[in-house]
Amino acid sequence: MGLCVNMRSWRWRGSSGTSRGLIGAMLLGLSLAQNCPAGETQQNLTQPLYQGLAKIHNGVDFLTSFVQSFLYTVQPRPFPEDLFVKLFQVSGNVQSDQEFVKEILIYEVGFLVCVAIGVLYIVLMPIVGFLLACCRCCGNCGGKMYQKQTSSTHCLRRTLYLSVFAITIIIFAGNICMFRSNEALKTSVEKGPRELNHTISNIHTFLTAVPQQINDVVDESFRTIQEVTRNLDEIGPQMGAEIQKSFRGTFDPALQSIRRLNNESLSIKTQLDNLSSSLVQLQSSMDRVQANVTAVKTQINQTLSKPNCTGCDGLSEELQKLTIDTNISITSLHQFQSAVDEVIKADLKSKINEGEGYFLSIPQRVANESKDVVQNSKQLLSDIKRQIAQVSQDLHLPVLNNLSQTLTQVQSEINTFLPVVENSEFIRWSVCVAICCVILLVVVCNLLGLVVGPLGLSAKADPTSRSCMADCGGVFFMIGAGFSFLFSWLFMIAVLLLFLLGGNVYTLICQPWNNGQLLKFIDTPGAIPGLDIGQALGLKTTIGISDIYRDCLNNEPLWATLHLNEVVDLGDLLNVSKYTAQIQEEFGKTNITLSTIALLSPELKSQLGNMSANLENLNTASATQQMNNIISINLNTTADRLLQSSSVQHDEAVKKELENEAMKLKQIQADIETIIFPQVKNLNSSIESLKSNAKKVDGTVGEVLSSAGAAQDFLNTYTSQIVKTEGRRFLDCQMGYFTAFTDWANFTITQRVGRCGPLAGAVDSIVKVTFCSNIVESLNAFWFSLGWCLMFFIPSIIFSIKLAKYYRRMKYSDCYDDNLIIMNHIPRAQMKLT
Repeated sequence: MGLCVNMRSWRWRGSSGTSRGLIGAMLLGLSLAQNCPAGETQQNLTQPLYQGLAKIHNGVDFLTSFVQSFLYTVQPRPFPEDLFVKLFQVSGNVQSDQEFVKEILIYEVGFLVCVAIGVLYIVLMPIVGFLLACCRCCGNCGGKMYQKQTSSTHCLRRTLYLSVFAITIIIFAGNICMFRSNEALKTSVEKGPRELNHTISNIHTFLTAVPQQINDVVDESFRTIQEVTRNLDEIGPQMGAEIQKSFRGTFDPALQSIRRLNNESLSIKTQLDNLSSSLVQLQSSMDRVQANVTAVKTQINQTLSKPNCTGCDGLSEELQKLTIDTNISITSLHQFQSAVDEVIKADLKSKINEGEGYFLSIPQRVANESKDVVQNSKQLLSDIKRQIAQVSQDLHLPVLNNLSQTLTQVQSEINTFLPVVENSEFIRWSVCVAICCVILLVVVCNLLGLVVGPLGLSAKADPTSRSCMADCGGVFFMIGAGFSFLFSWLFMIAVLLLFLLGGNVYTLICQPWNNGQLLKFIDTPGAIPGLDIGQALGLKTTIGISDIYRDCLNNEPLWATLHLNEVVDLGDLLNVSKYTAQIQEEFGKTNITLSTIALLSPELKSQLGNMSANLENLNTASATQQMNNIISINLNTTADRLLQSSSVQHDEAVKKELENEAMKLKQIQADIETIIFPQVKNLNSSIESLKSNAKKVDGTVGEVLSSAGAAQDFLNTYTSQIVKTEGRRFLDCQMGYFTAFTDWANFTITQRVGRCGPLAGAVDSIVKVTFCSNIVESLNAFWFSLGWCLMFFIPSIIFSIKLAKYYRRMKYSDCYDDNLIIMNHIPRAQMKLT
């Protein structure tokens, strides 16, 4: 009954072509849902390594605000753009030159006033010093060695003392600033060339990195083309593998079921052979038993027929039980065995090998049928390679190479003049140190006078009898005043020169650079003849230095900074659609066909159906009943009746015969139990195993016919569609490499190549940090500190000379007592002598 149900279920599934078509369509959709592996496109360019630019701290930041405030007071006017325009456009006309000079003098009026003050200082200081020296030599202007004593003498001395002390401290503070600014200027000048070299190296690195980055983009295109070429060479394995994936959903289950049916057929063949052998063996044993029983039955009939056999008539019915049915058979076993033999002769293994061979040969078939299109596509890839290589030539900017060569020459010149700069800086530093030391000497003389004078002074001592220590204090004041007169006017010349240089550099370069006025002036059309970056690059748009600098501060790429889209049509250079369209056309002309395969021939299907039908007709019920009958045989009952009858016999011969015949029956029964019964059990086990495997075989046959039918329908219906779809998907995958590359290349060139932040950093490092923030500020701090000291030399000279009389030993005394002045009677002529 179970076999019949399975067969009906299989027949329904096998006859449902619609169901198999639906399953095939679902498997096709799943197989074509695979994603194309994306091409590995480089995402980031290798950025150049730049040397670090260390900011040099000038150490005079505390003076910067004072100096800048002073310079703003001297020159409050804005950046003179008009003057610089005229400077570049002035002609040889004398009148025009005179007007231009007049405008310059008007603009520099603040500096001219300061210069006038300085010149006045330079002129008057030595003259005053000379006159003072002459007057003192003549005994005038403080040259008299006489000090008038009044009630306010001590108070006046203390006032002068505090004034000199305060002025000396102020001069000393300015002198300290001189030392610090001189050392800061030395450090800036020493490290400036090295930082300048680093800056130039960074600019050179940037300029050489831009072409290299463009080459990297082009090299990436070559890598893409190589990847596509390699994929075209491997179209068989790649596309064939995808087709195999599409087939696996139906092909593998069909082959698996056929493989399982082959194994089960071989197994059931072995079981049928064992069953037949067991039947033959059991039948042979039963025939022997039947023969033995028949012979004993004949002997018993002869014995019972003897006249002297007592009570033997009642044993006739017992003899009828000695009949044994030896015919054991299974209905339709031979037909089923024949059907199985036919299936085995059909050689399912060869069908499996044929299917596997067809499946494995798909990649090679694809490769063989696509040779021509691969060759043509590789030729088109060479054309794409040549077109993309044009990007490197079109984006090659000669101005970058020229600038790079210029920077190399500048760097070489810097290295050449570096020893000269170092020697000159050493001389400058030495001269400035000498100036600082002279100023310090004046400070030291004043301090010694302030310390030594009070220590040797006695308030009640007569001016003519002051101690040597007090007199030395006064002498120190005079020495300090003498050094001040001697060197101050020379130092003022240095102040004026440095003031004009540093002050104008700050007001005309550093300050306009910081507030953007200098860049604005440079961008003024026609301000600097020949400076037109847009024209040099062949652009339609006018590009200003300030625009470039502002974009570079934001680290913008050169494509946007220099408006290279006006020079290079990047979209056209990276447009490879015409080549890819030709490749697609070539693939469209190619018809890759795969011959189908018959998994199950009609004859094999008939044989499988016949085997299933014989399985249905296979009936083992009668054989089971026959085996039960054999198991129920019991000859011992008849033997016991014979022995019972022999016990009442009077004739010893009859008695002996009955006993012998009973023993023979018992022996036959023993043989049945030891030989027949195990064979019956073995046969019964074989029948049960056959029944179990028959059910599996029936289910497998149904699965084979269903899965093979679905696979056959899938192959017949969708093979051509799958091949076309996989071919189109393979082509789209290869074209996706170019799409990904062109998108990446366009983004990289326009957004990544030549980010010019290092250029802005280099310019800031040169102008703002190295030059303005260090050298110019240190230089301005030095002349400001020196000028500070020189200006305070004037009150220092006045107060120190006046204070010196309160400590020096006088030649003439003047005593003060009760508001009366008693003086030595000295002739007036002598009082005038020093």
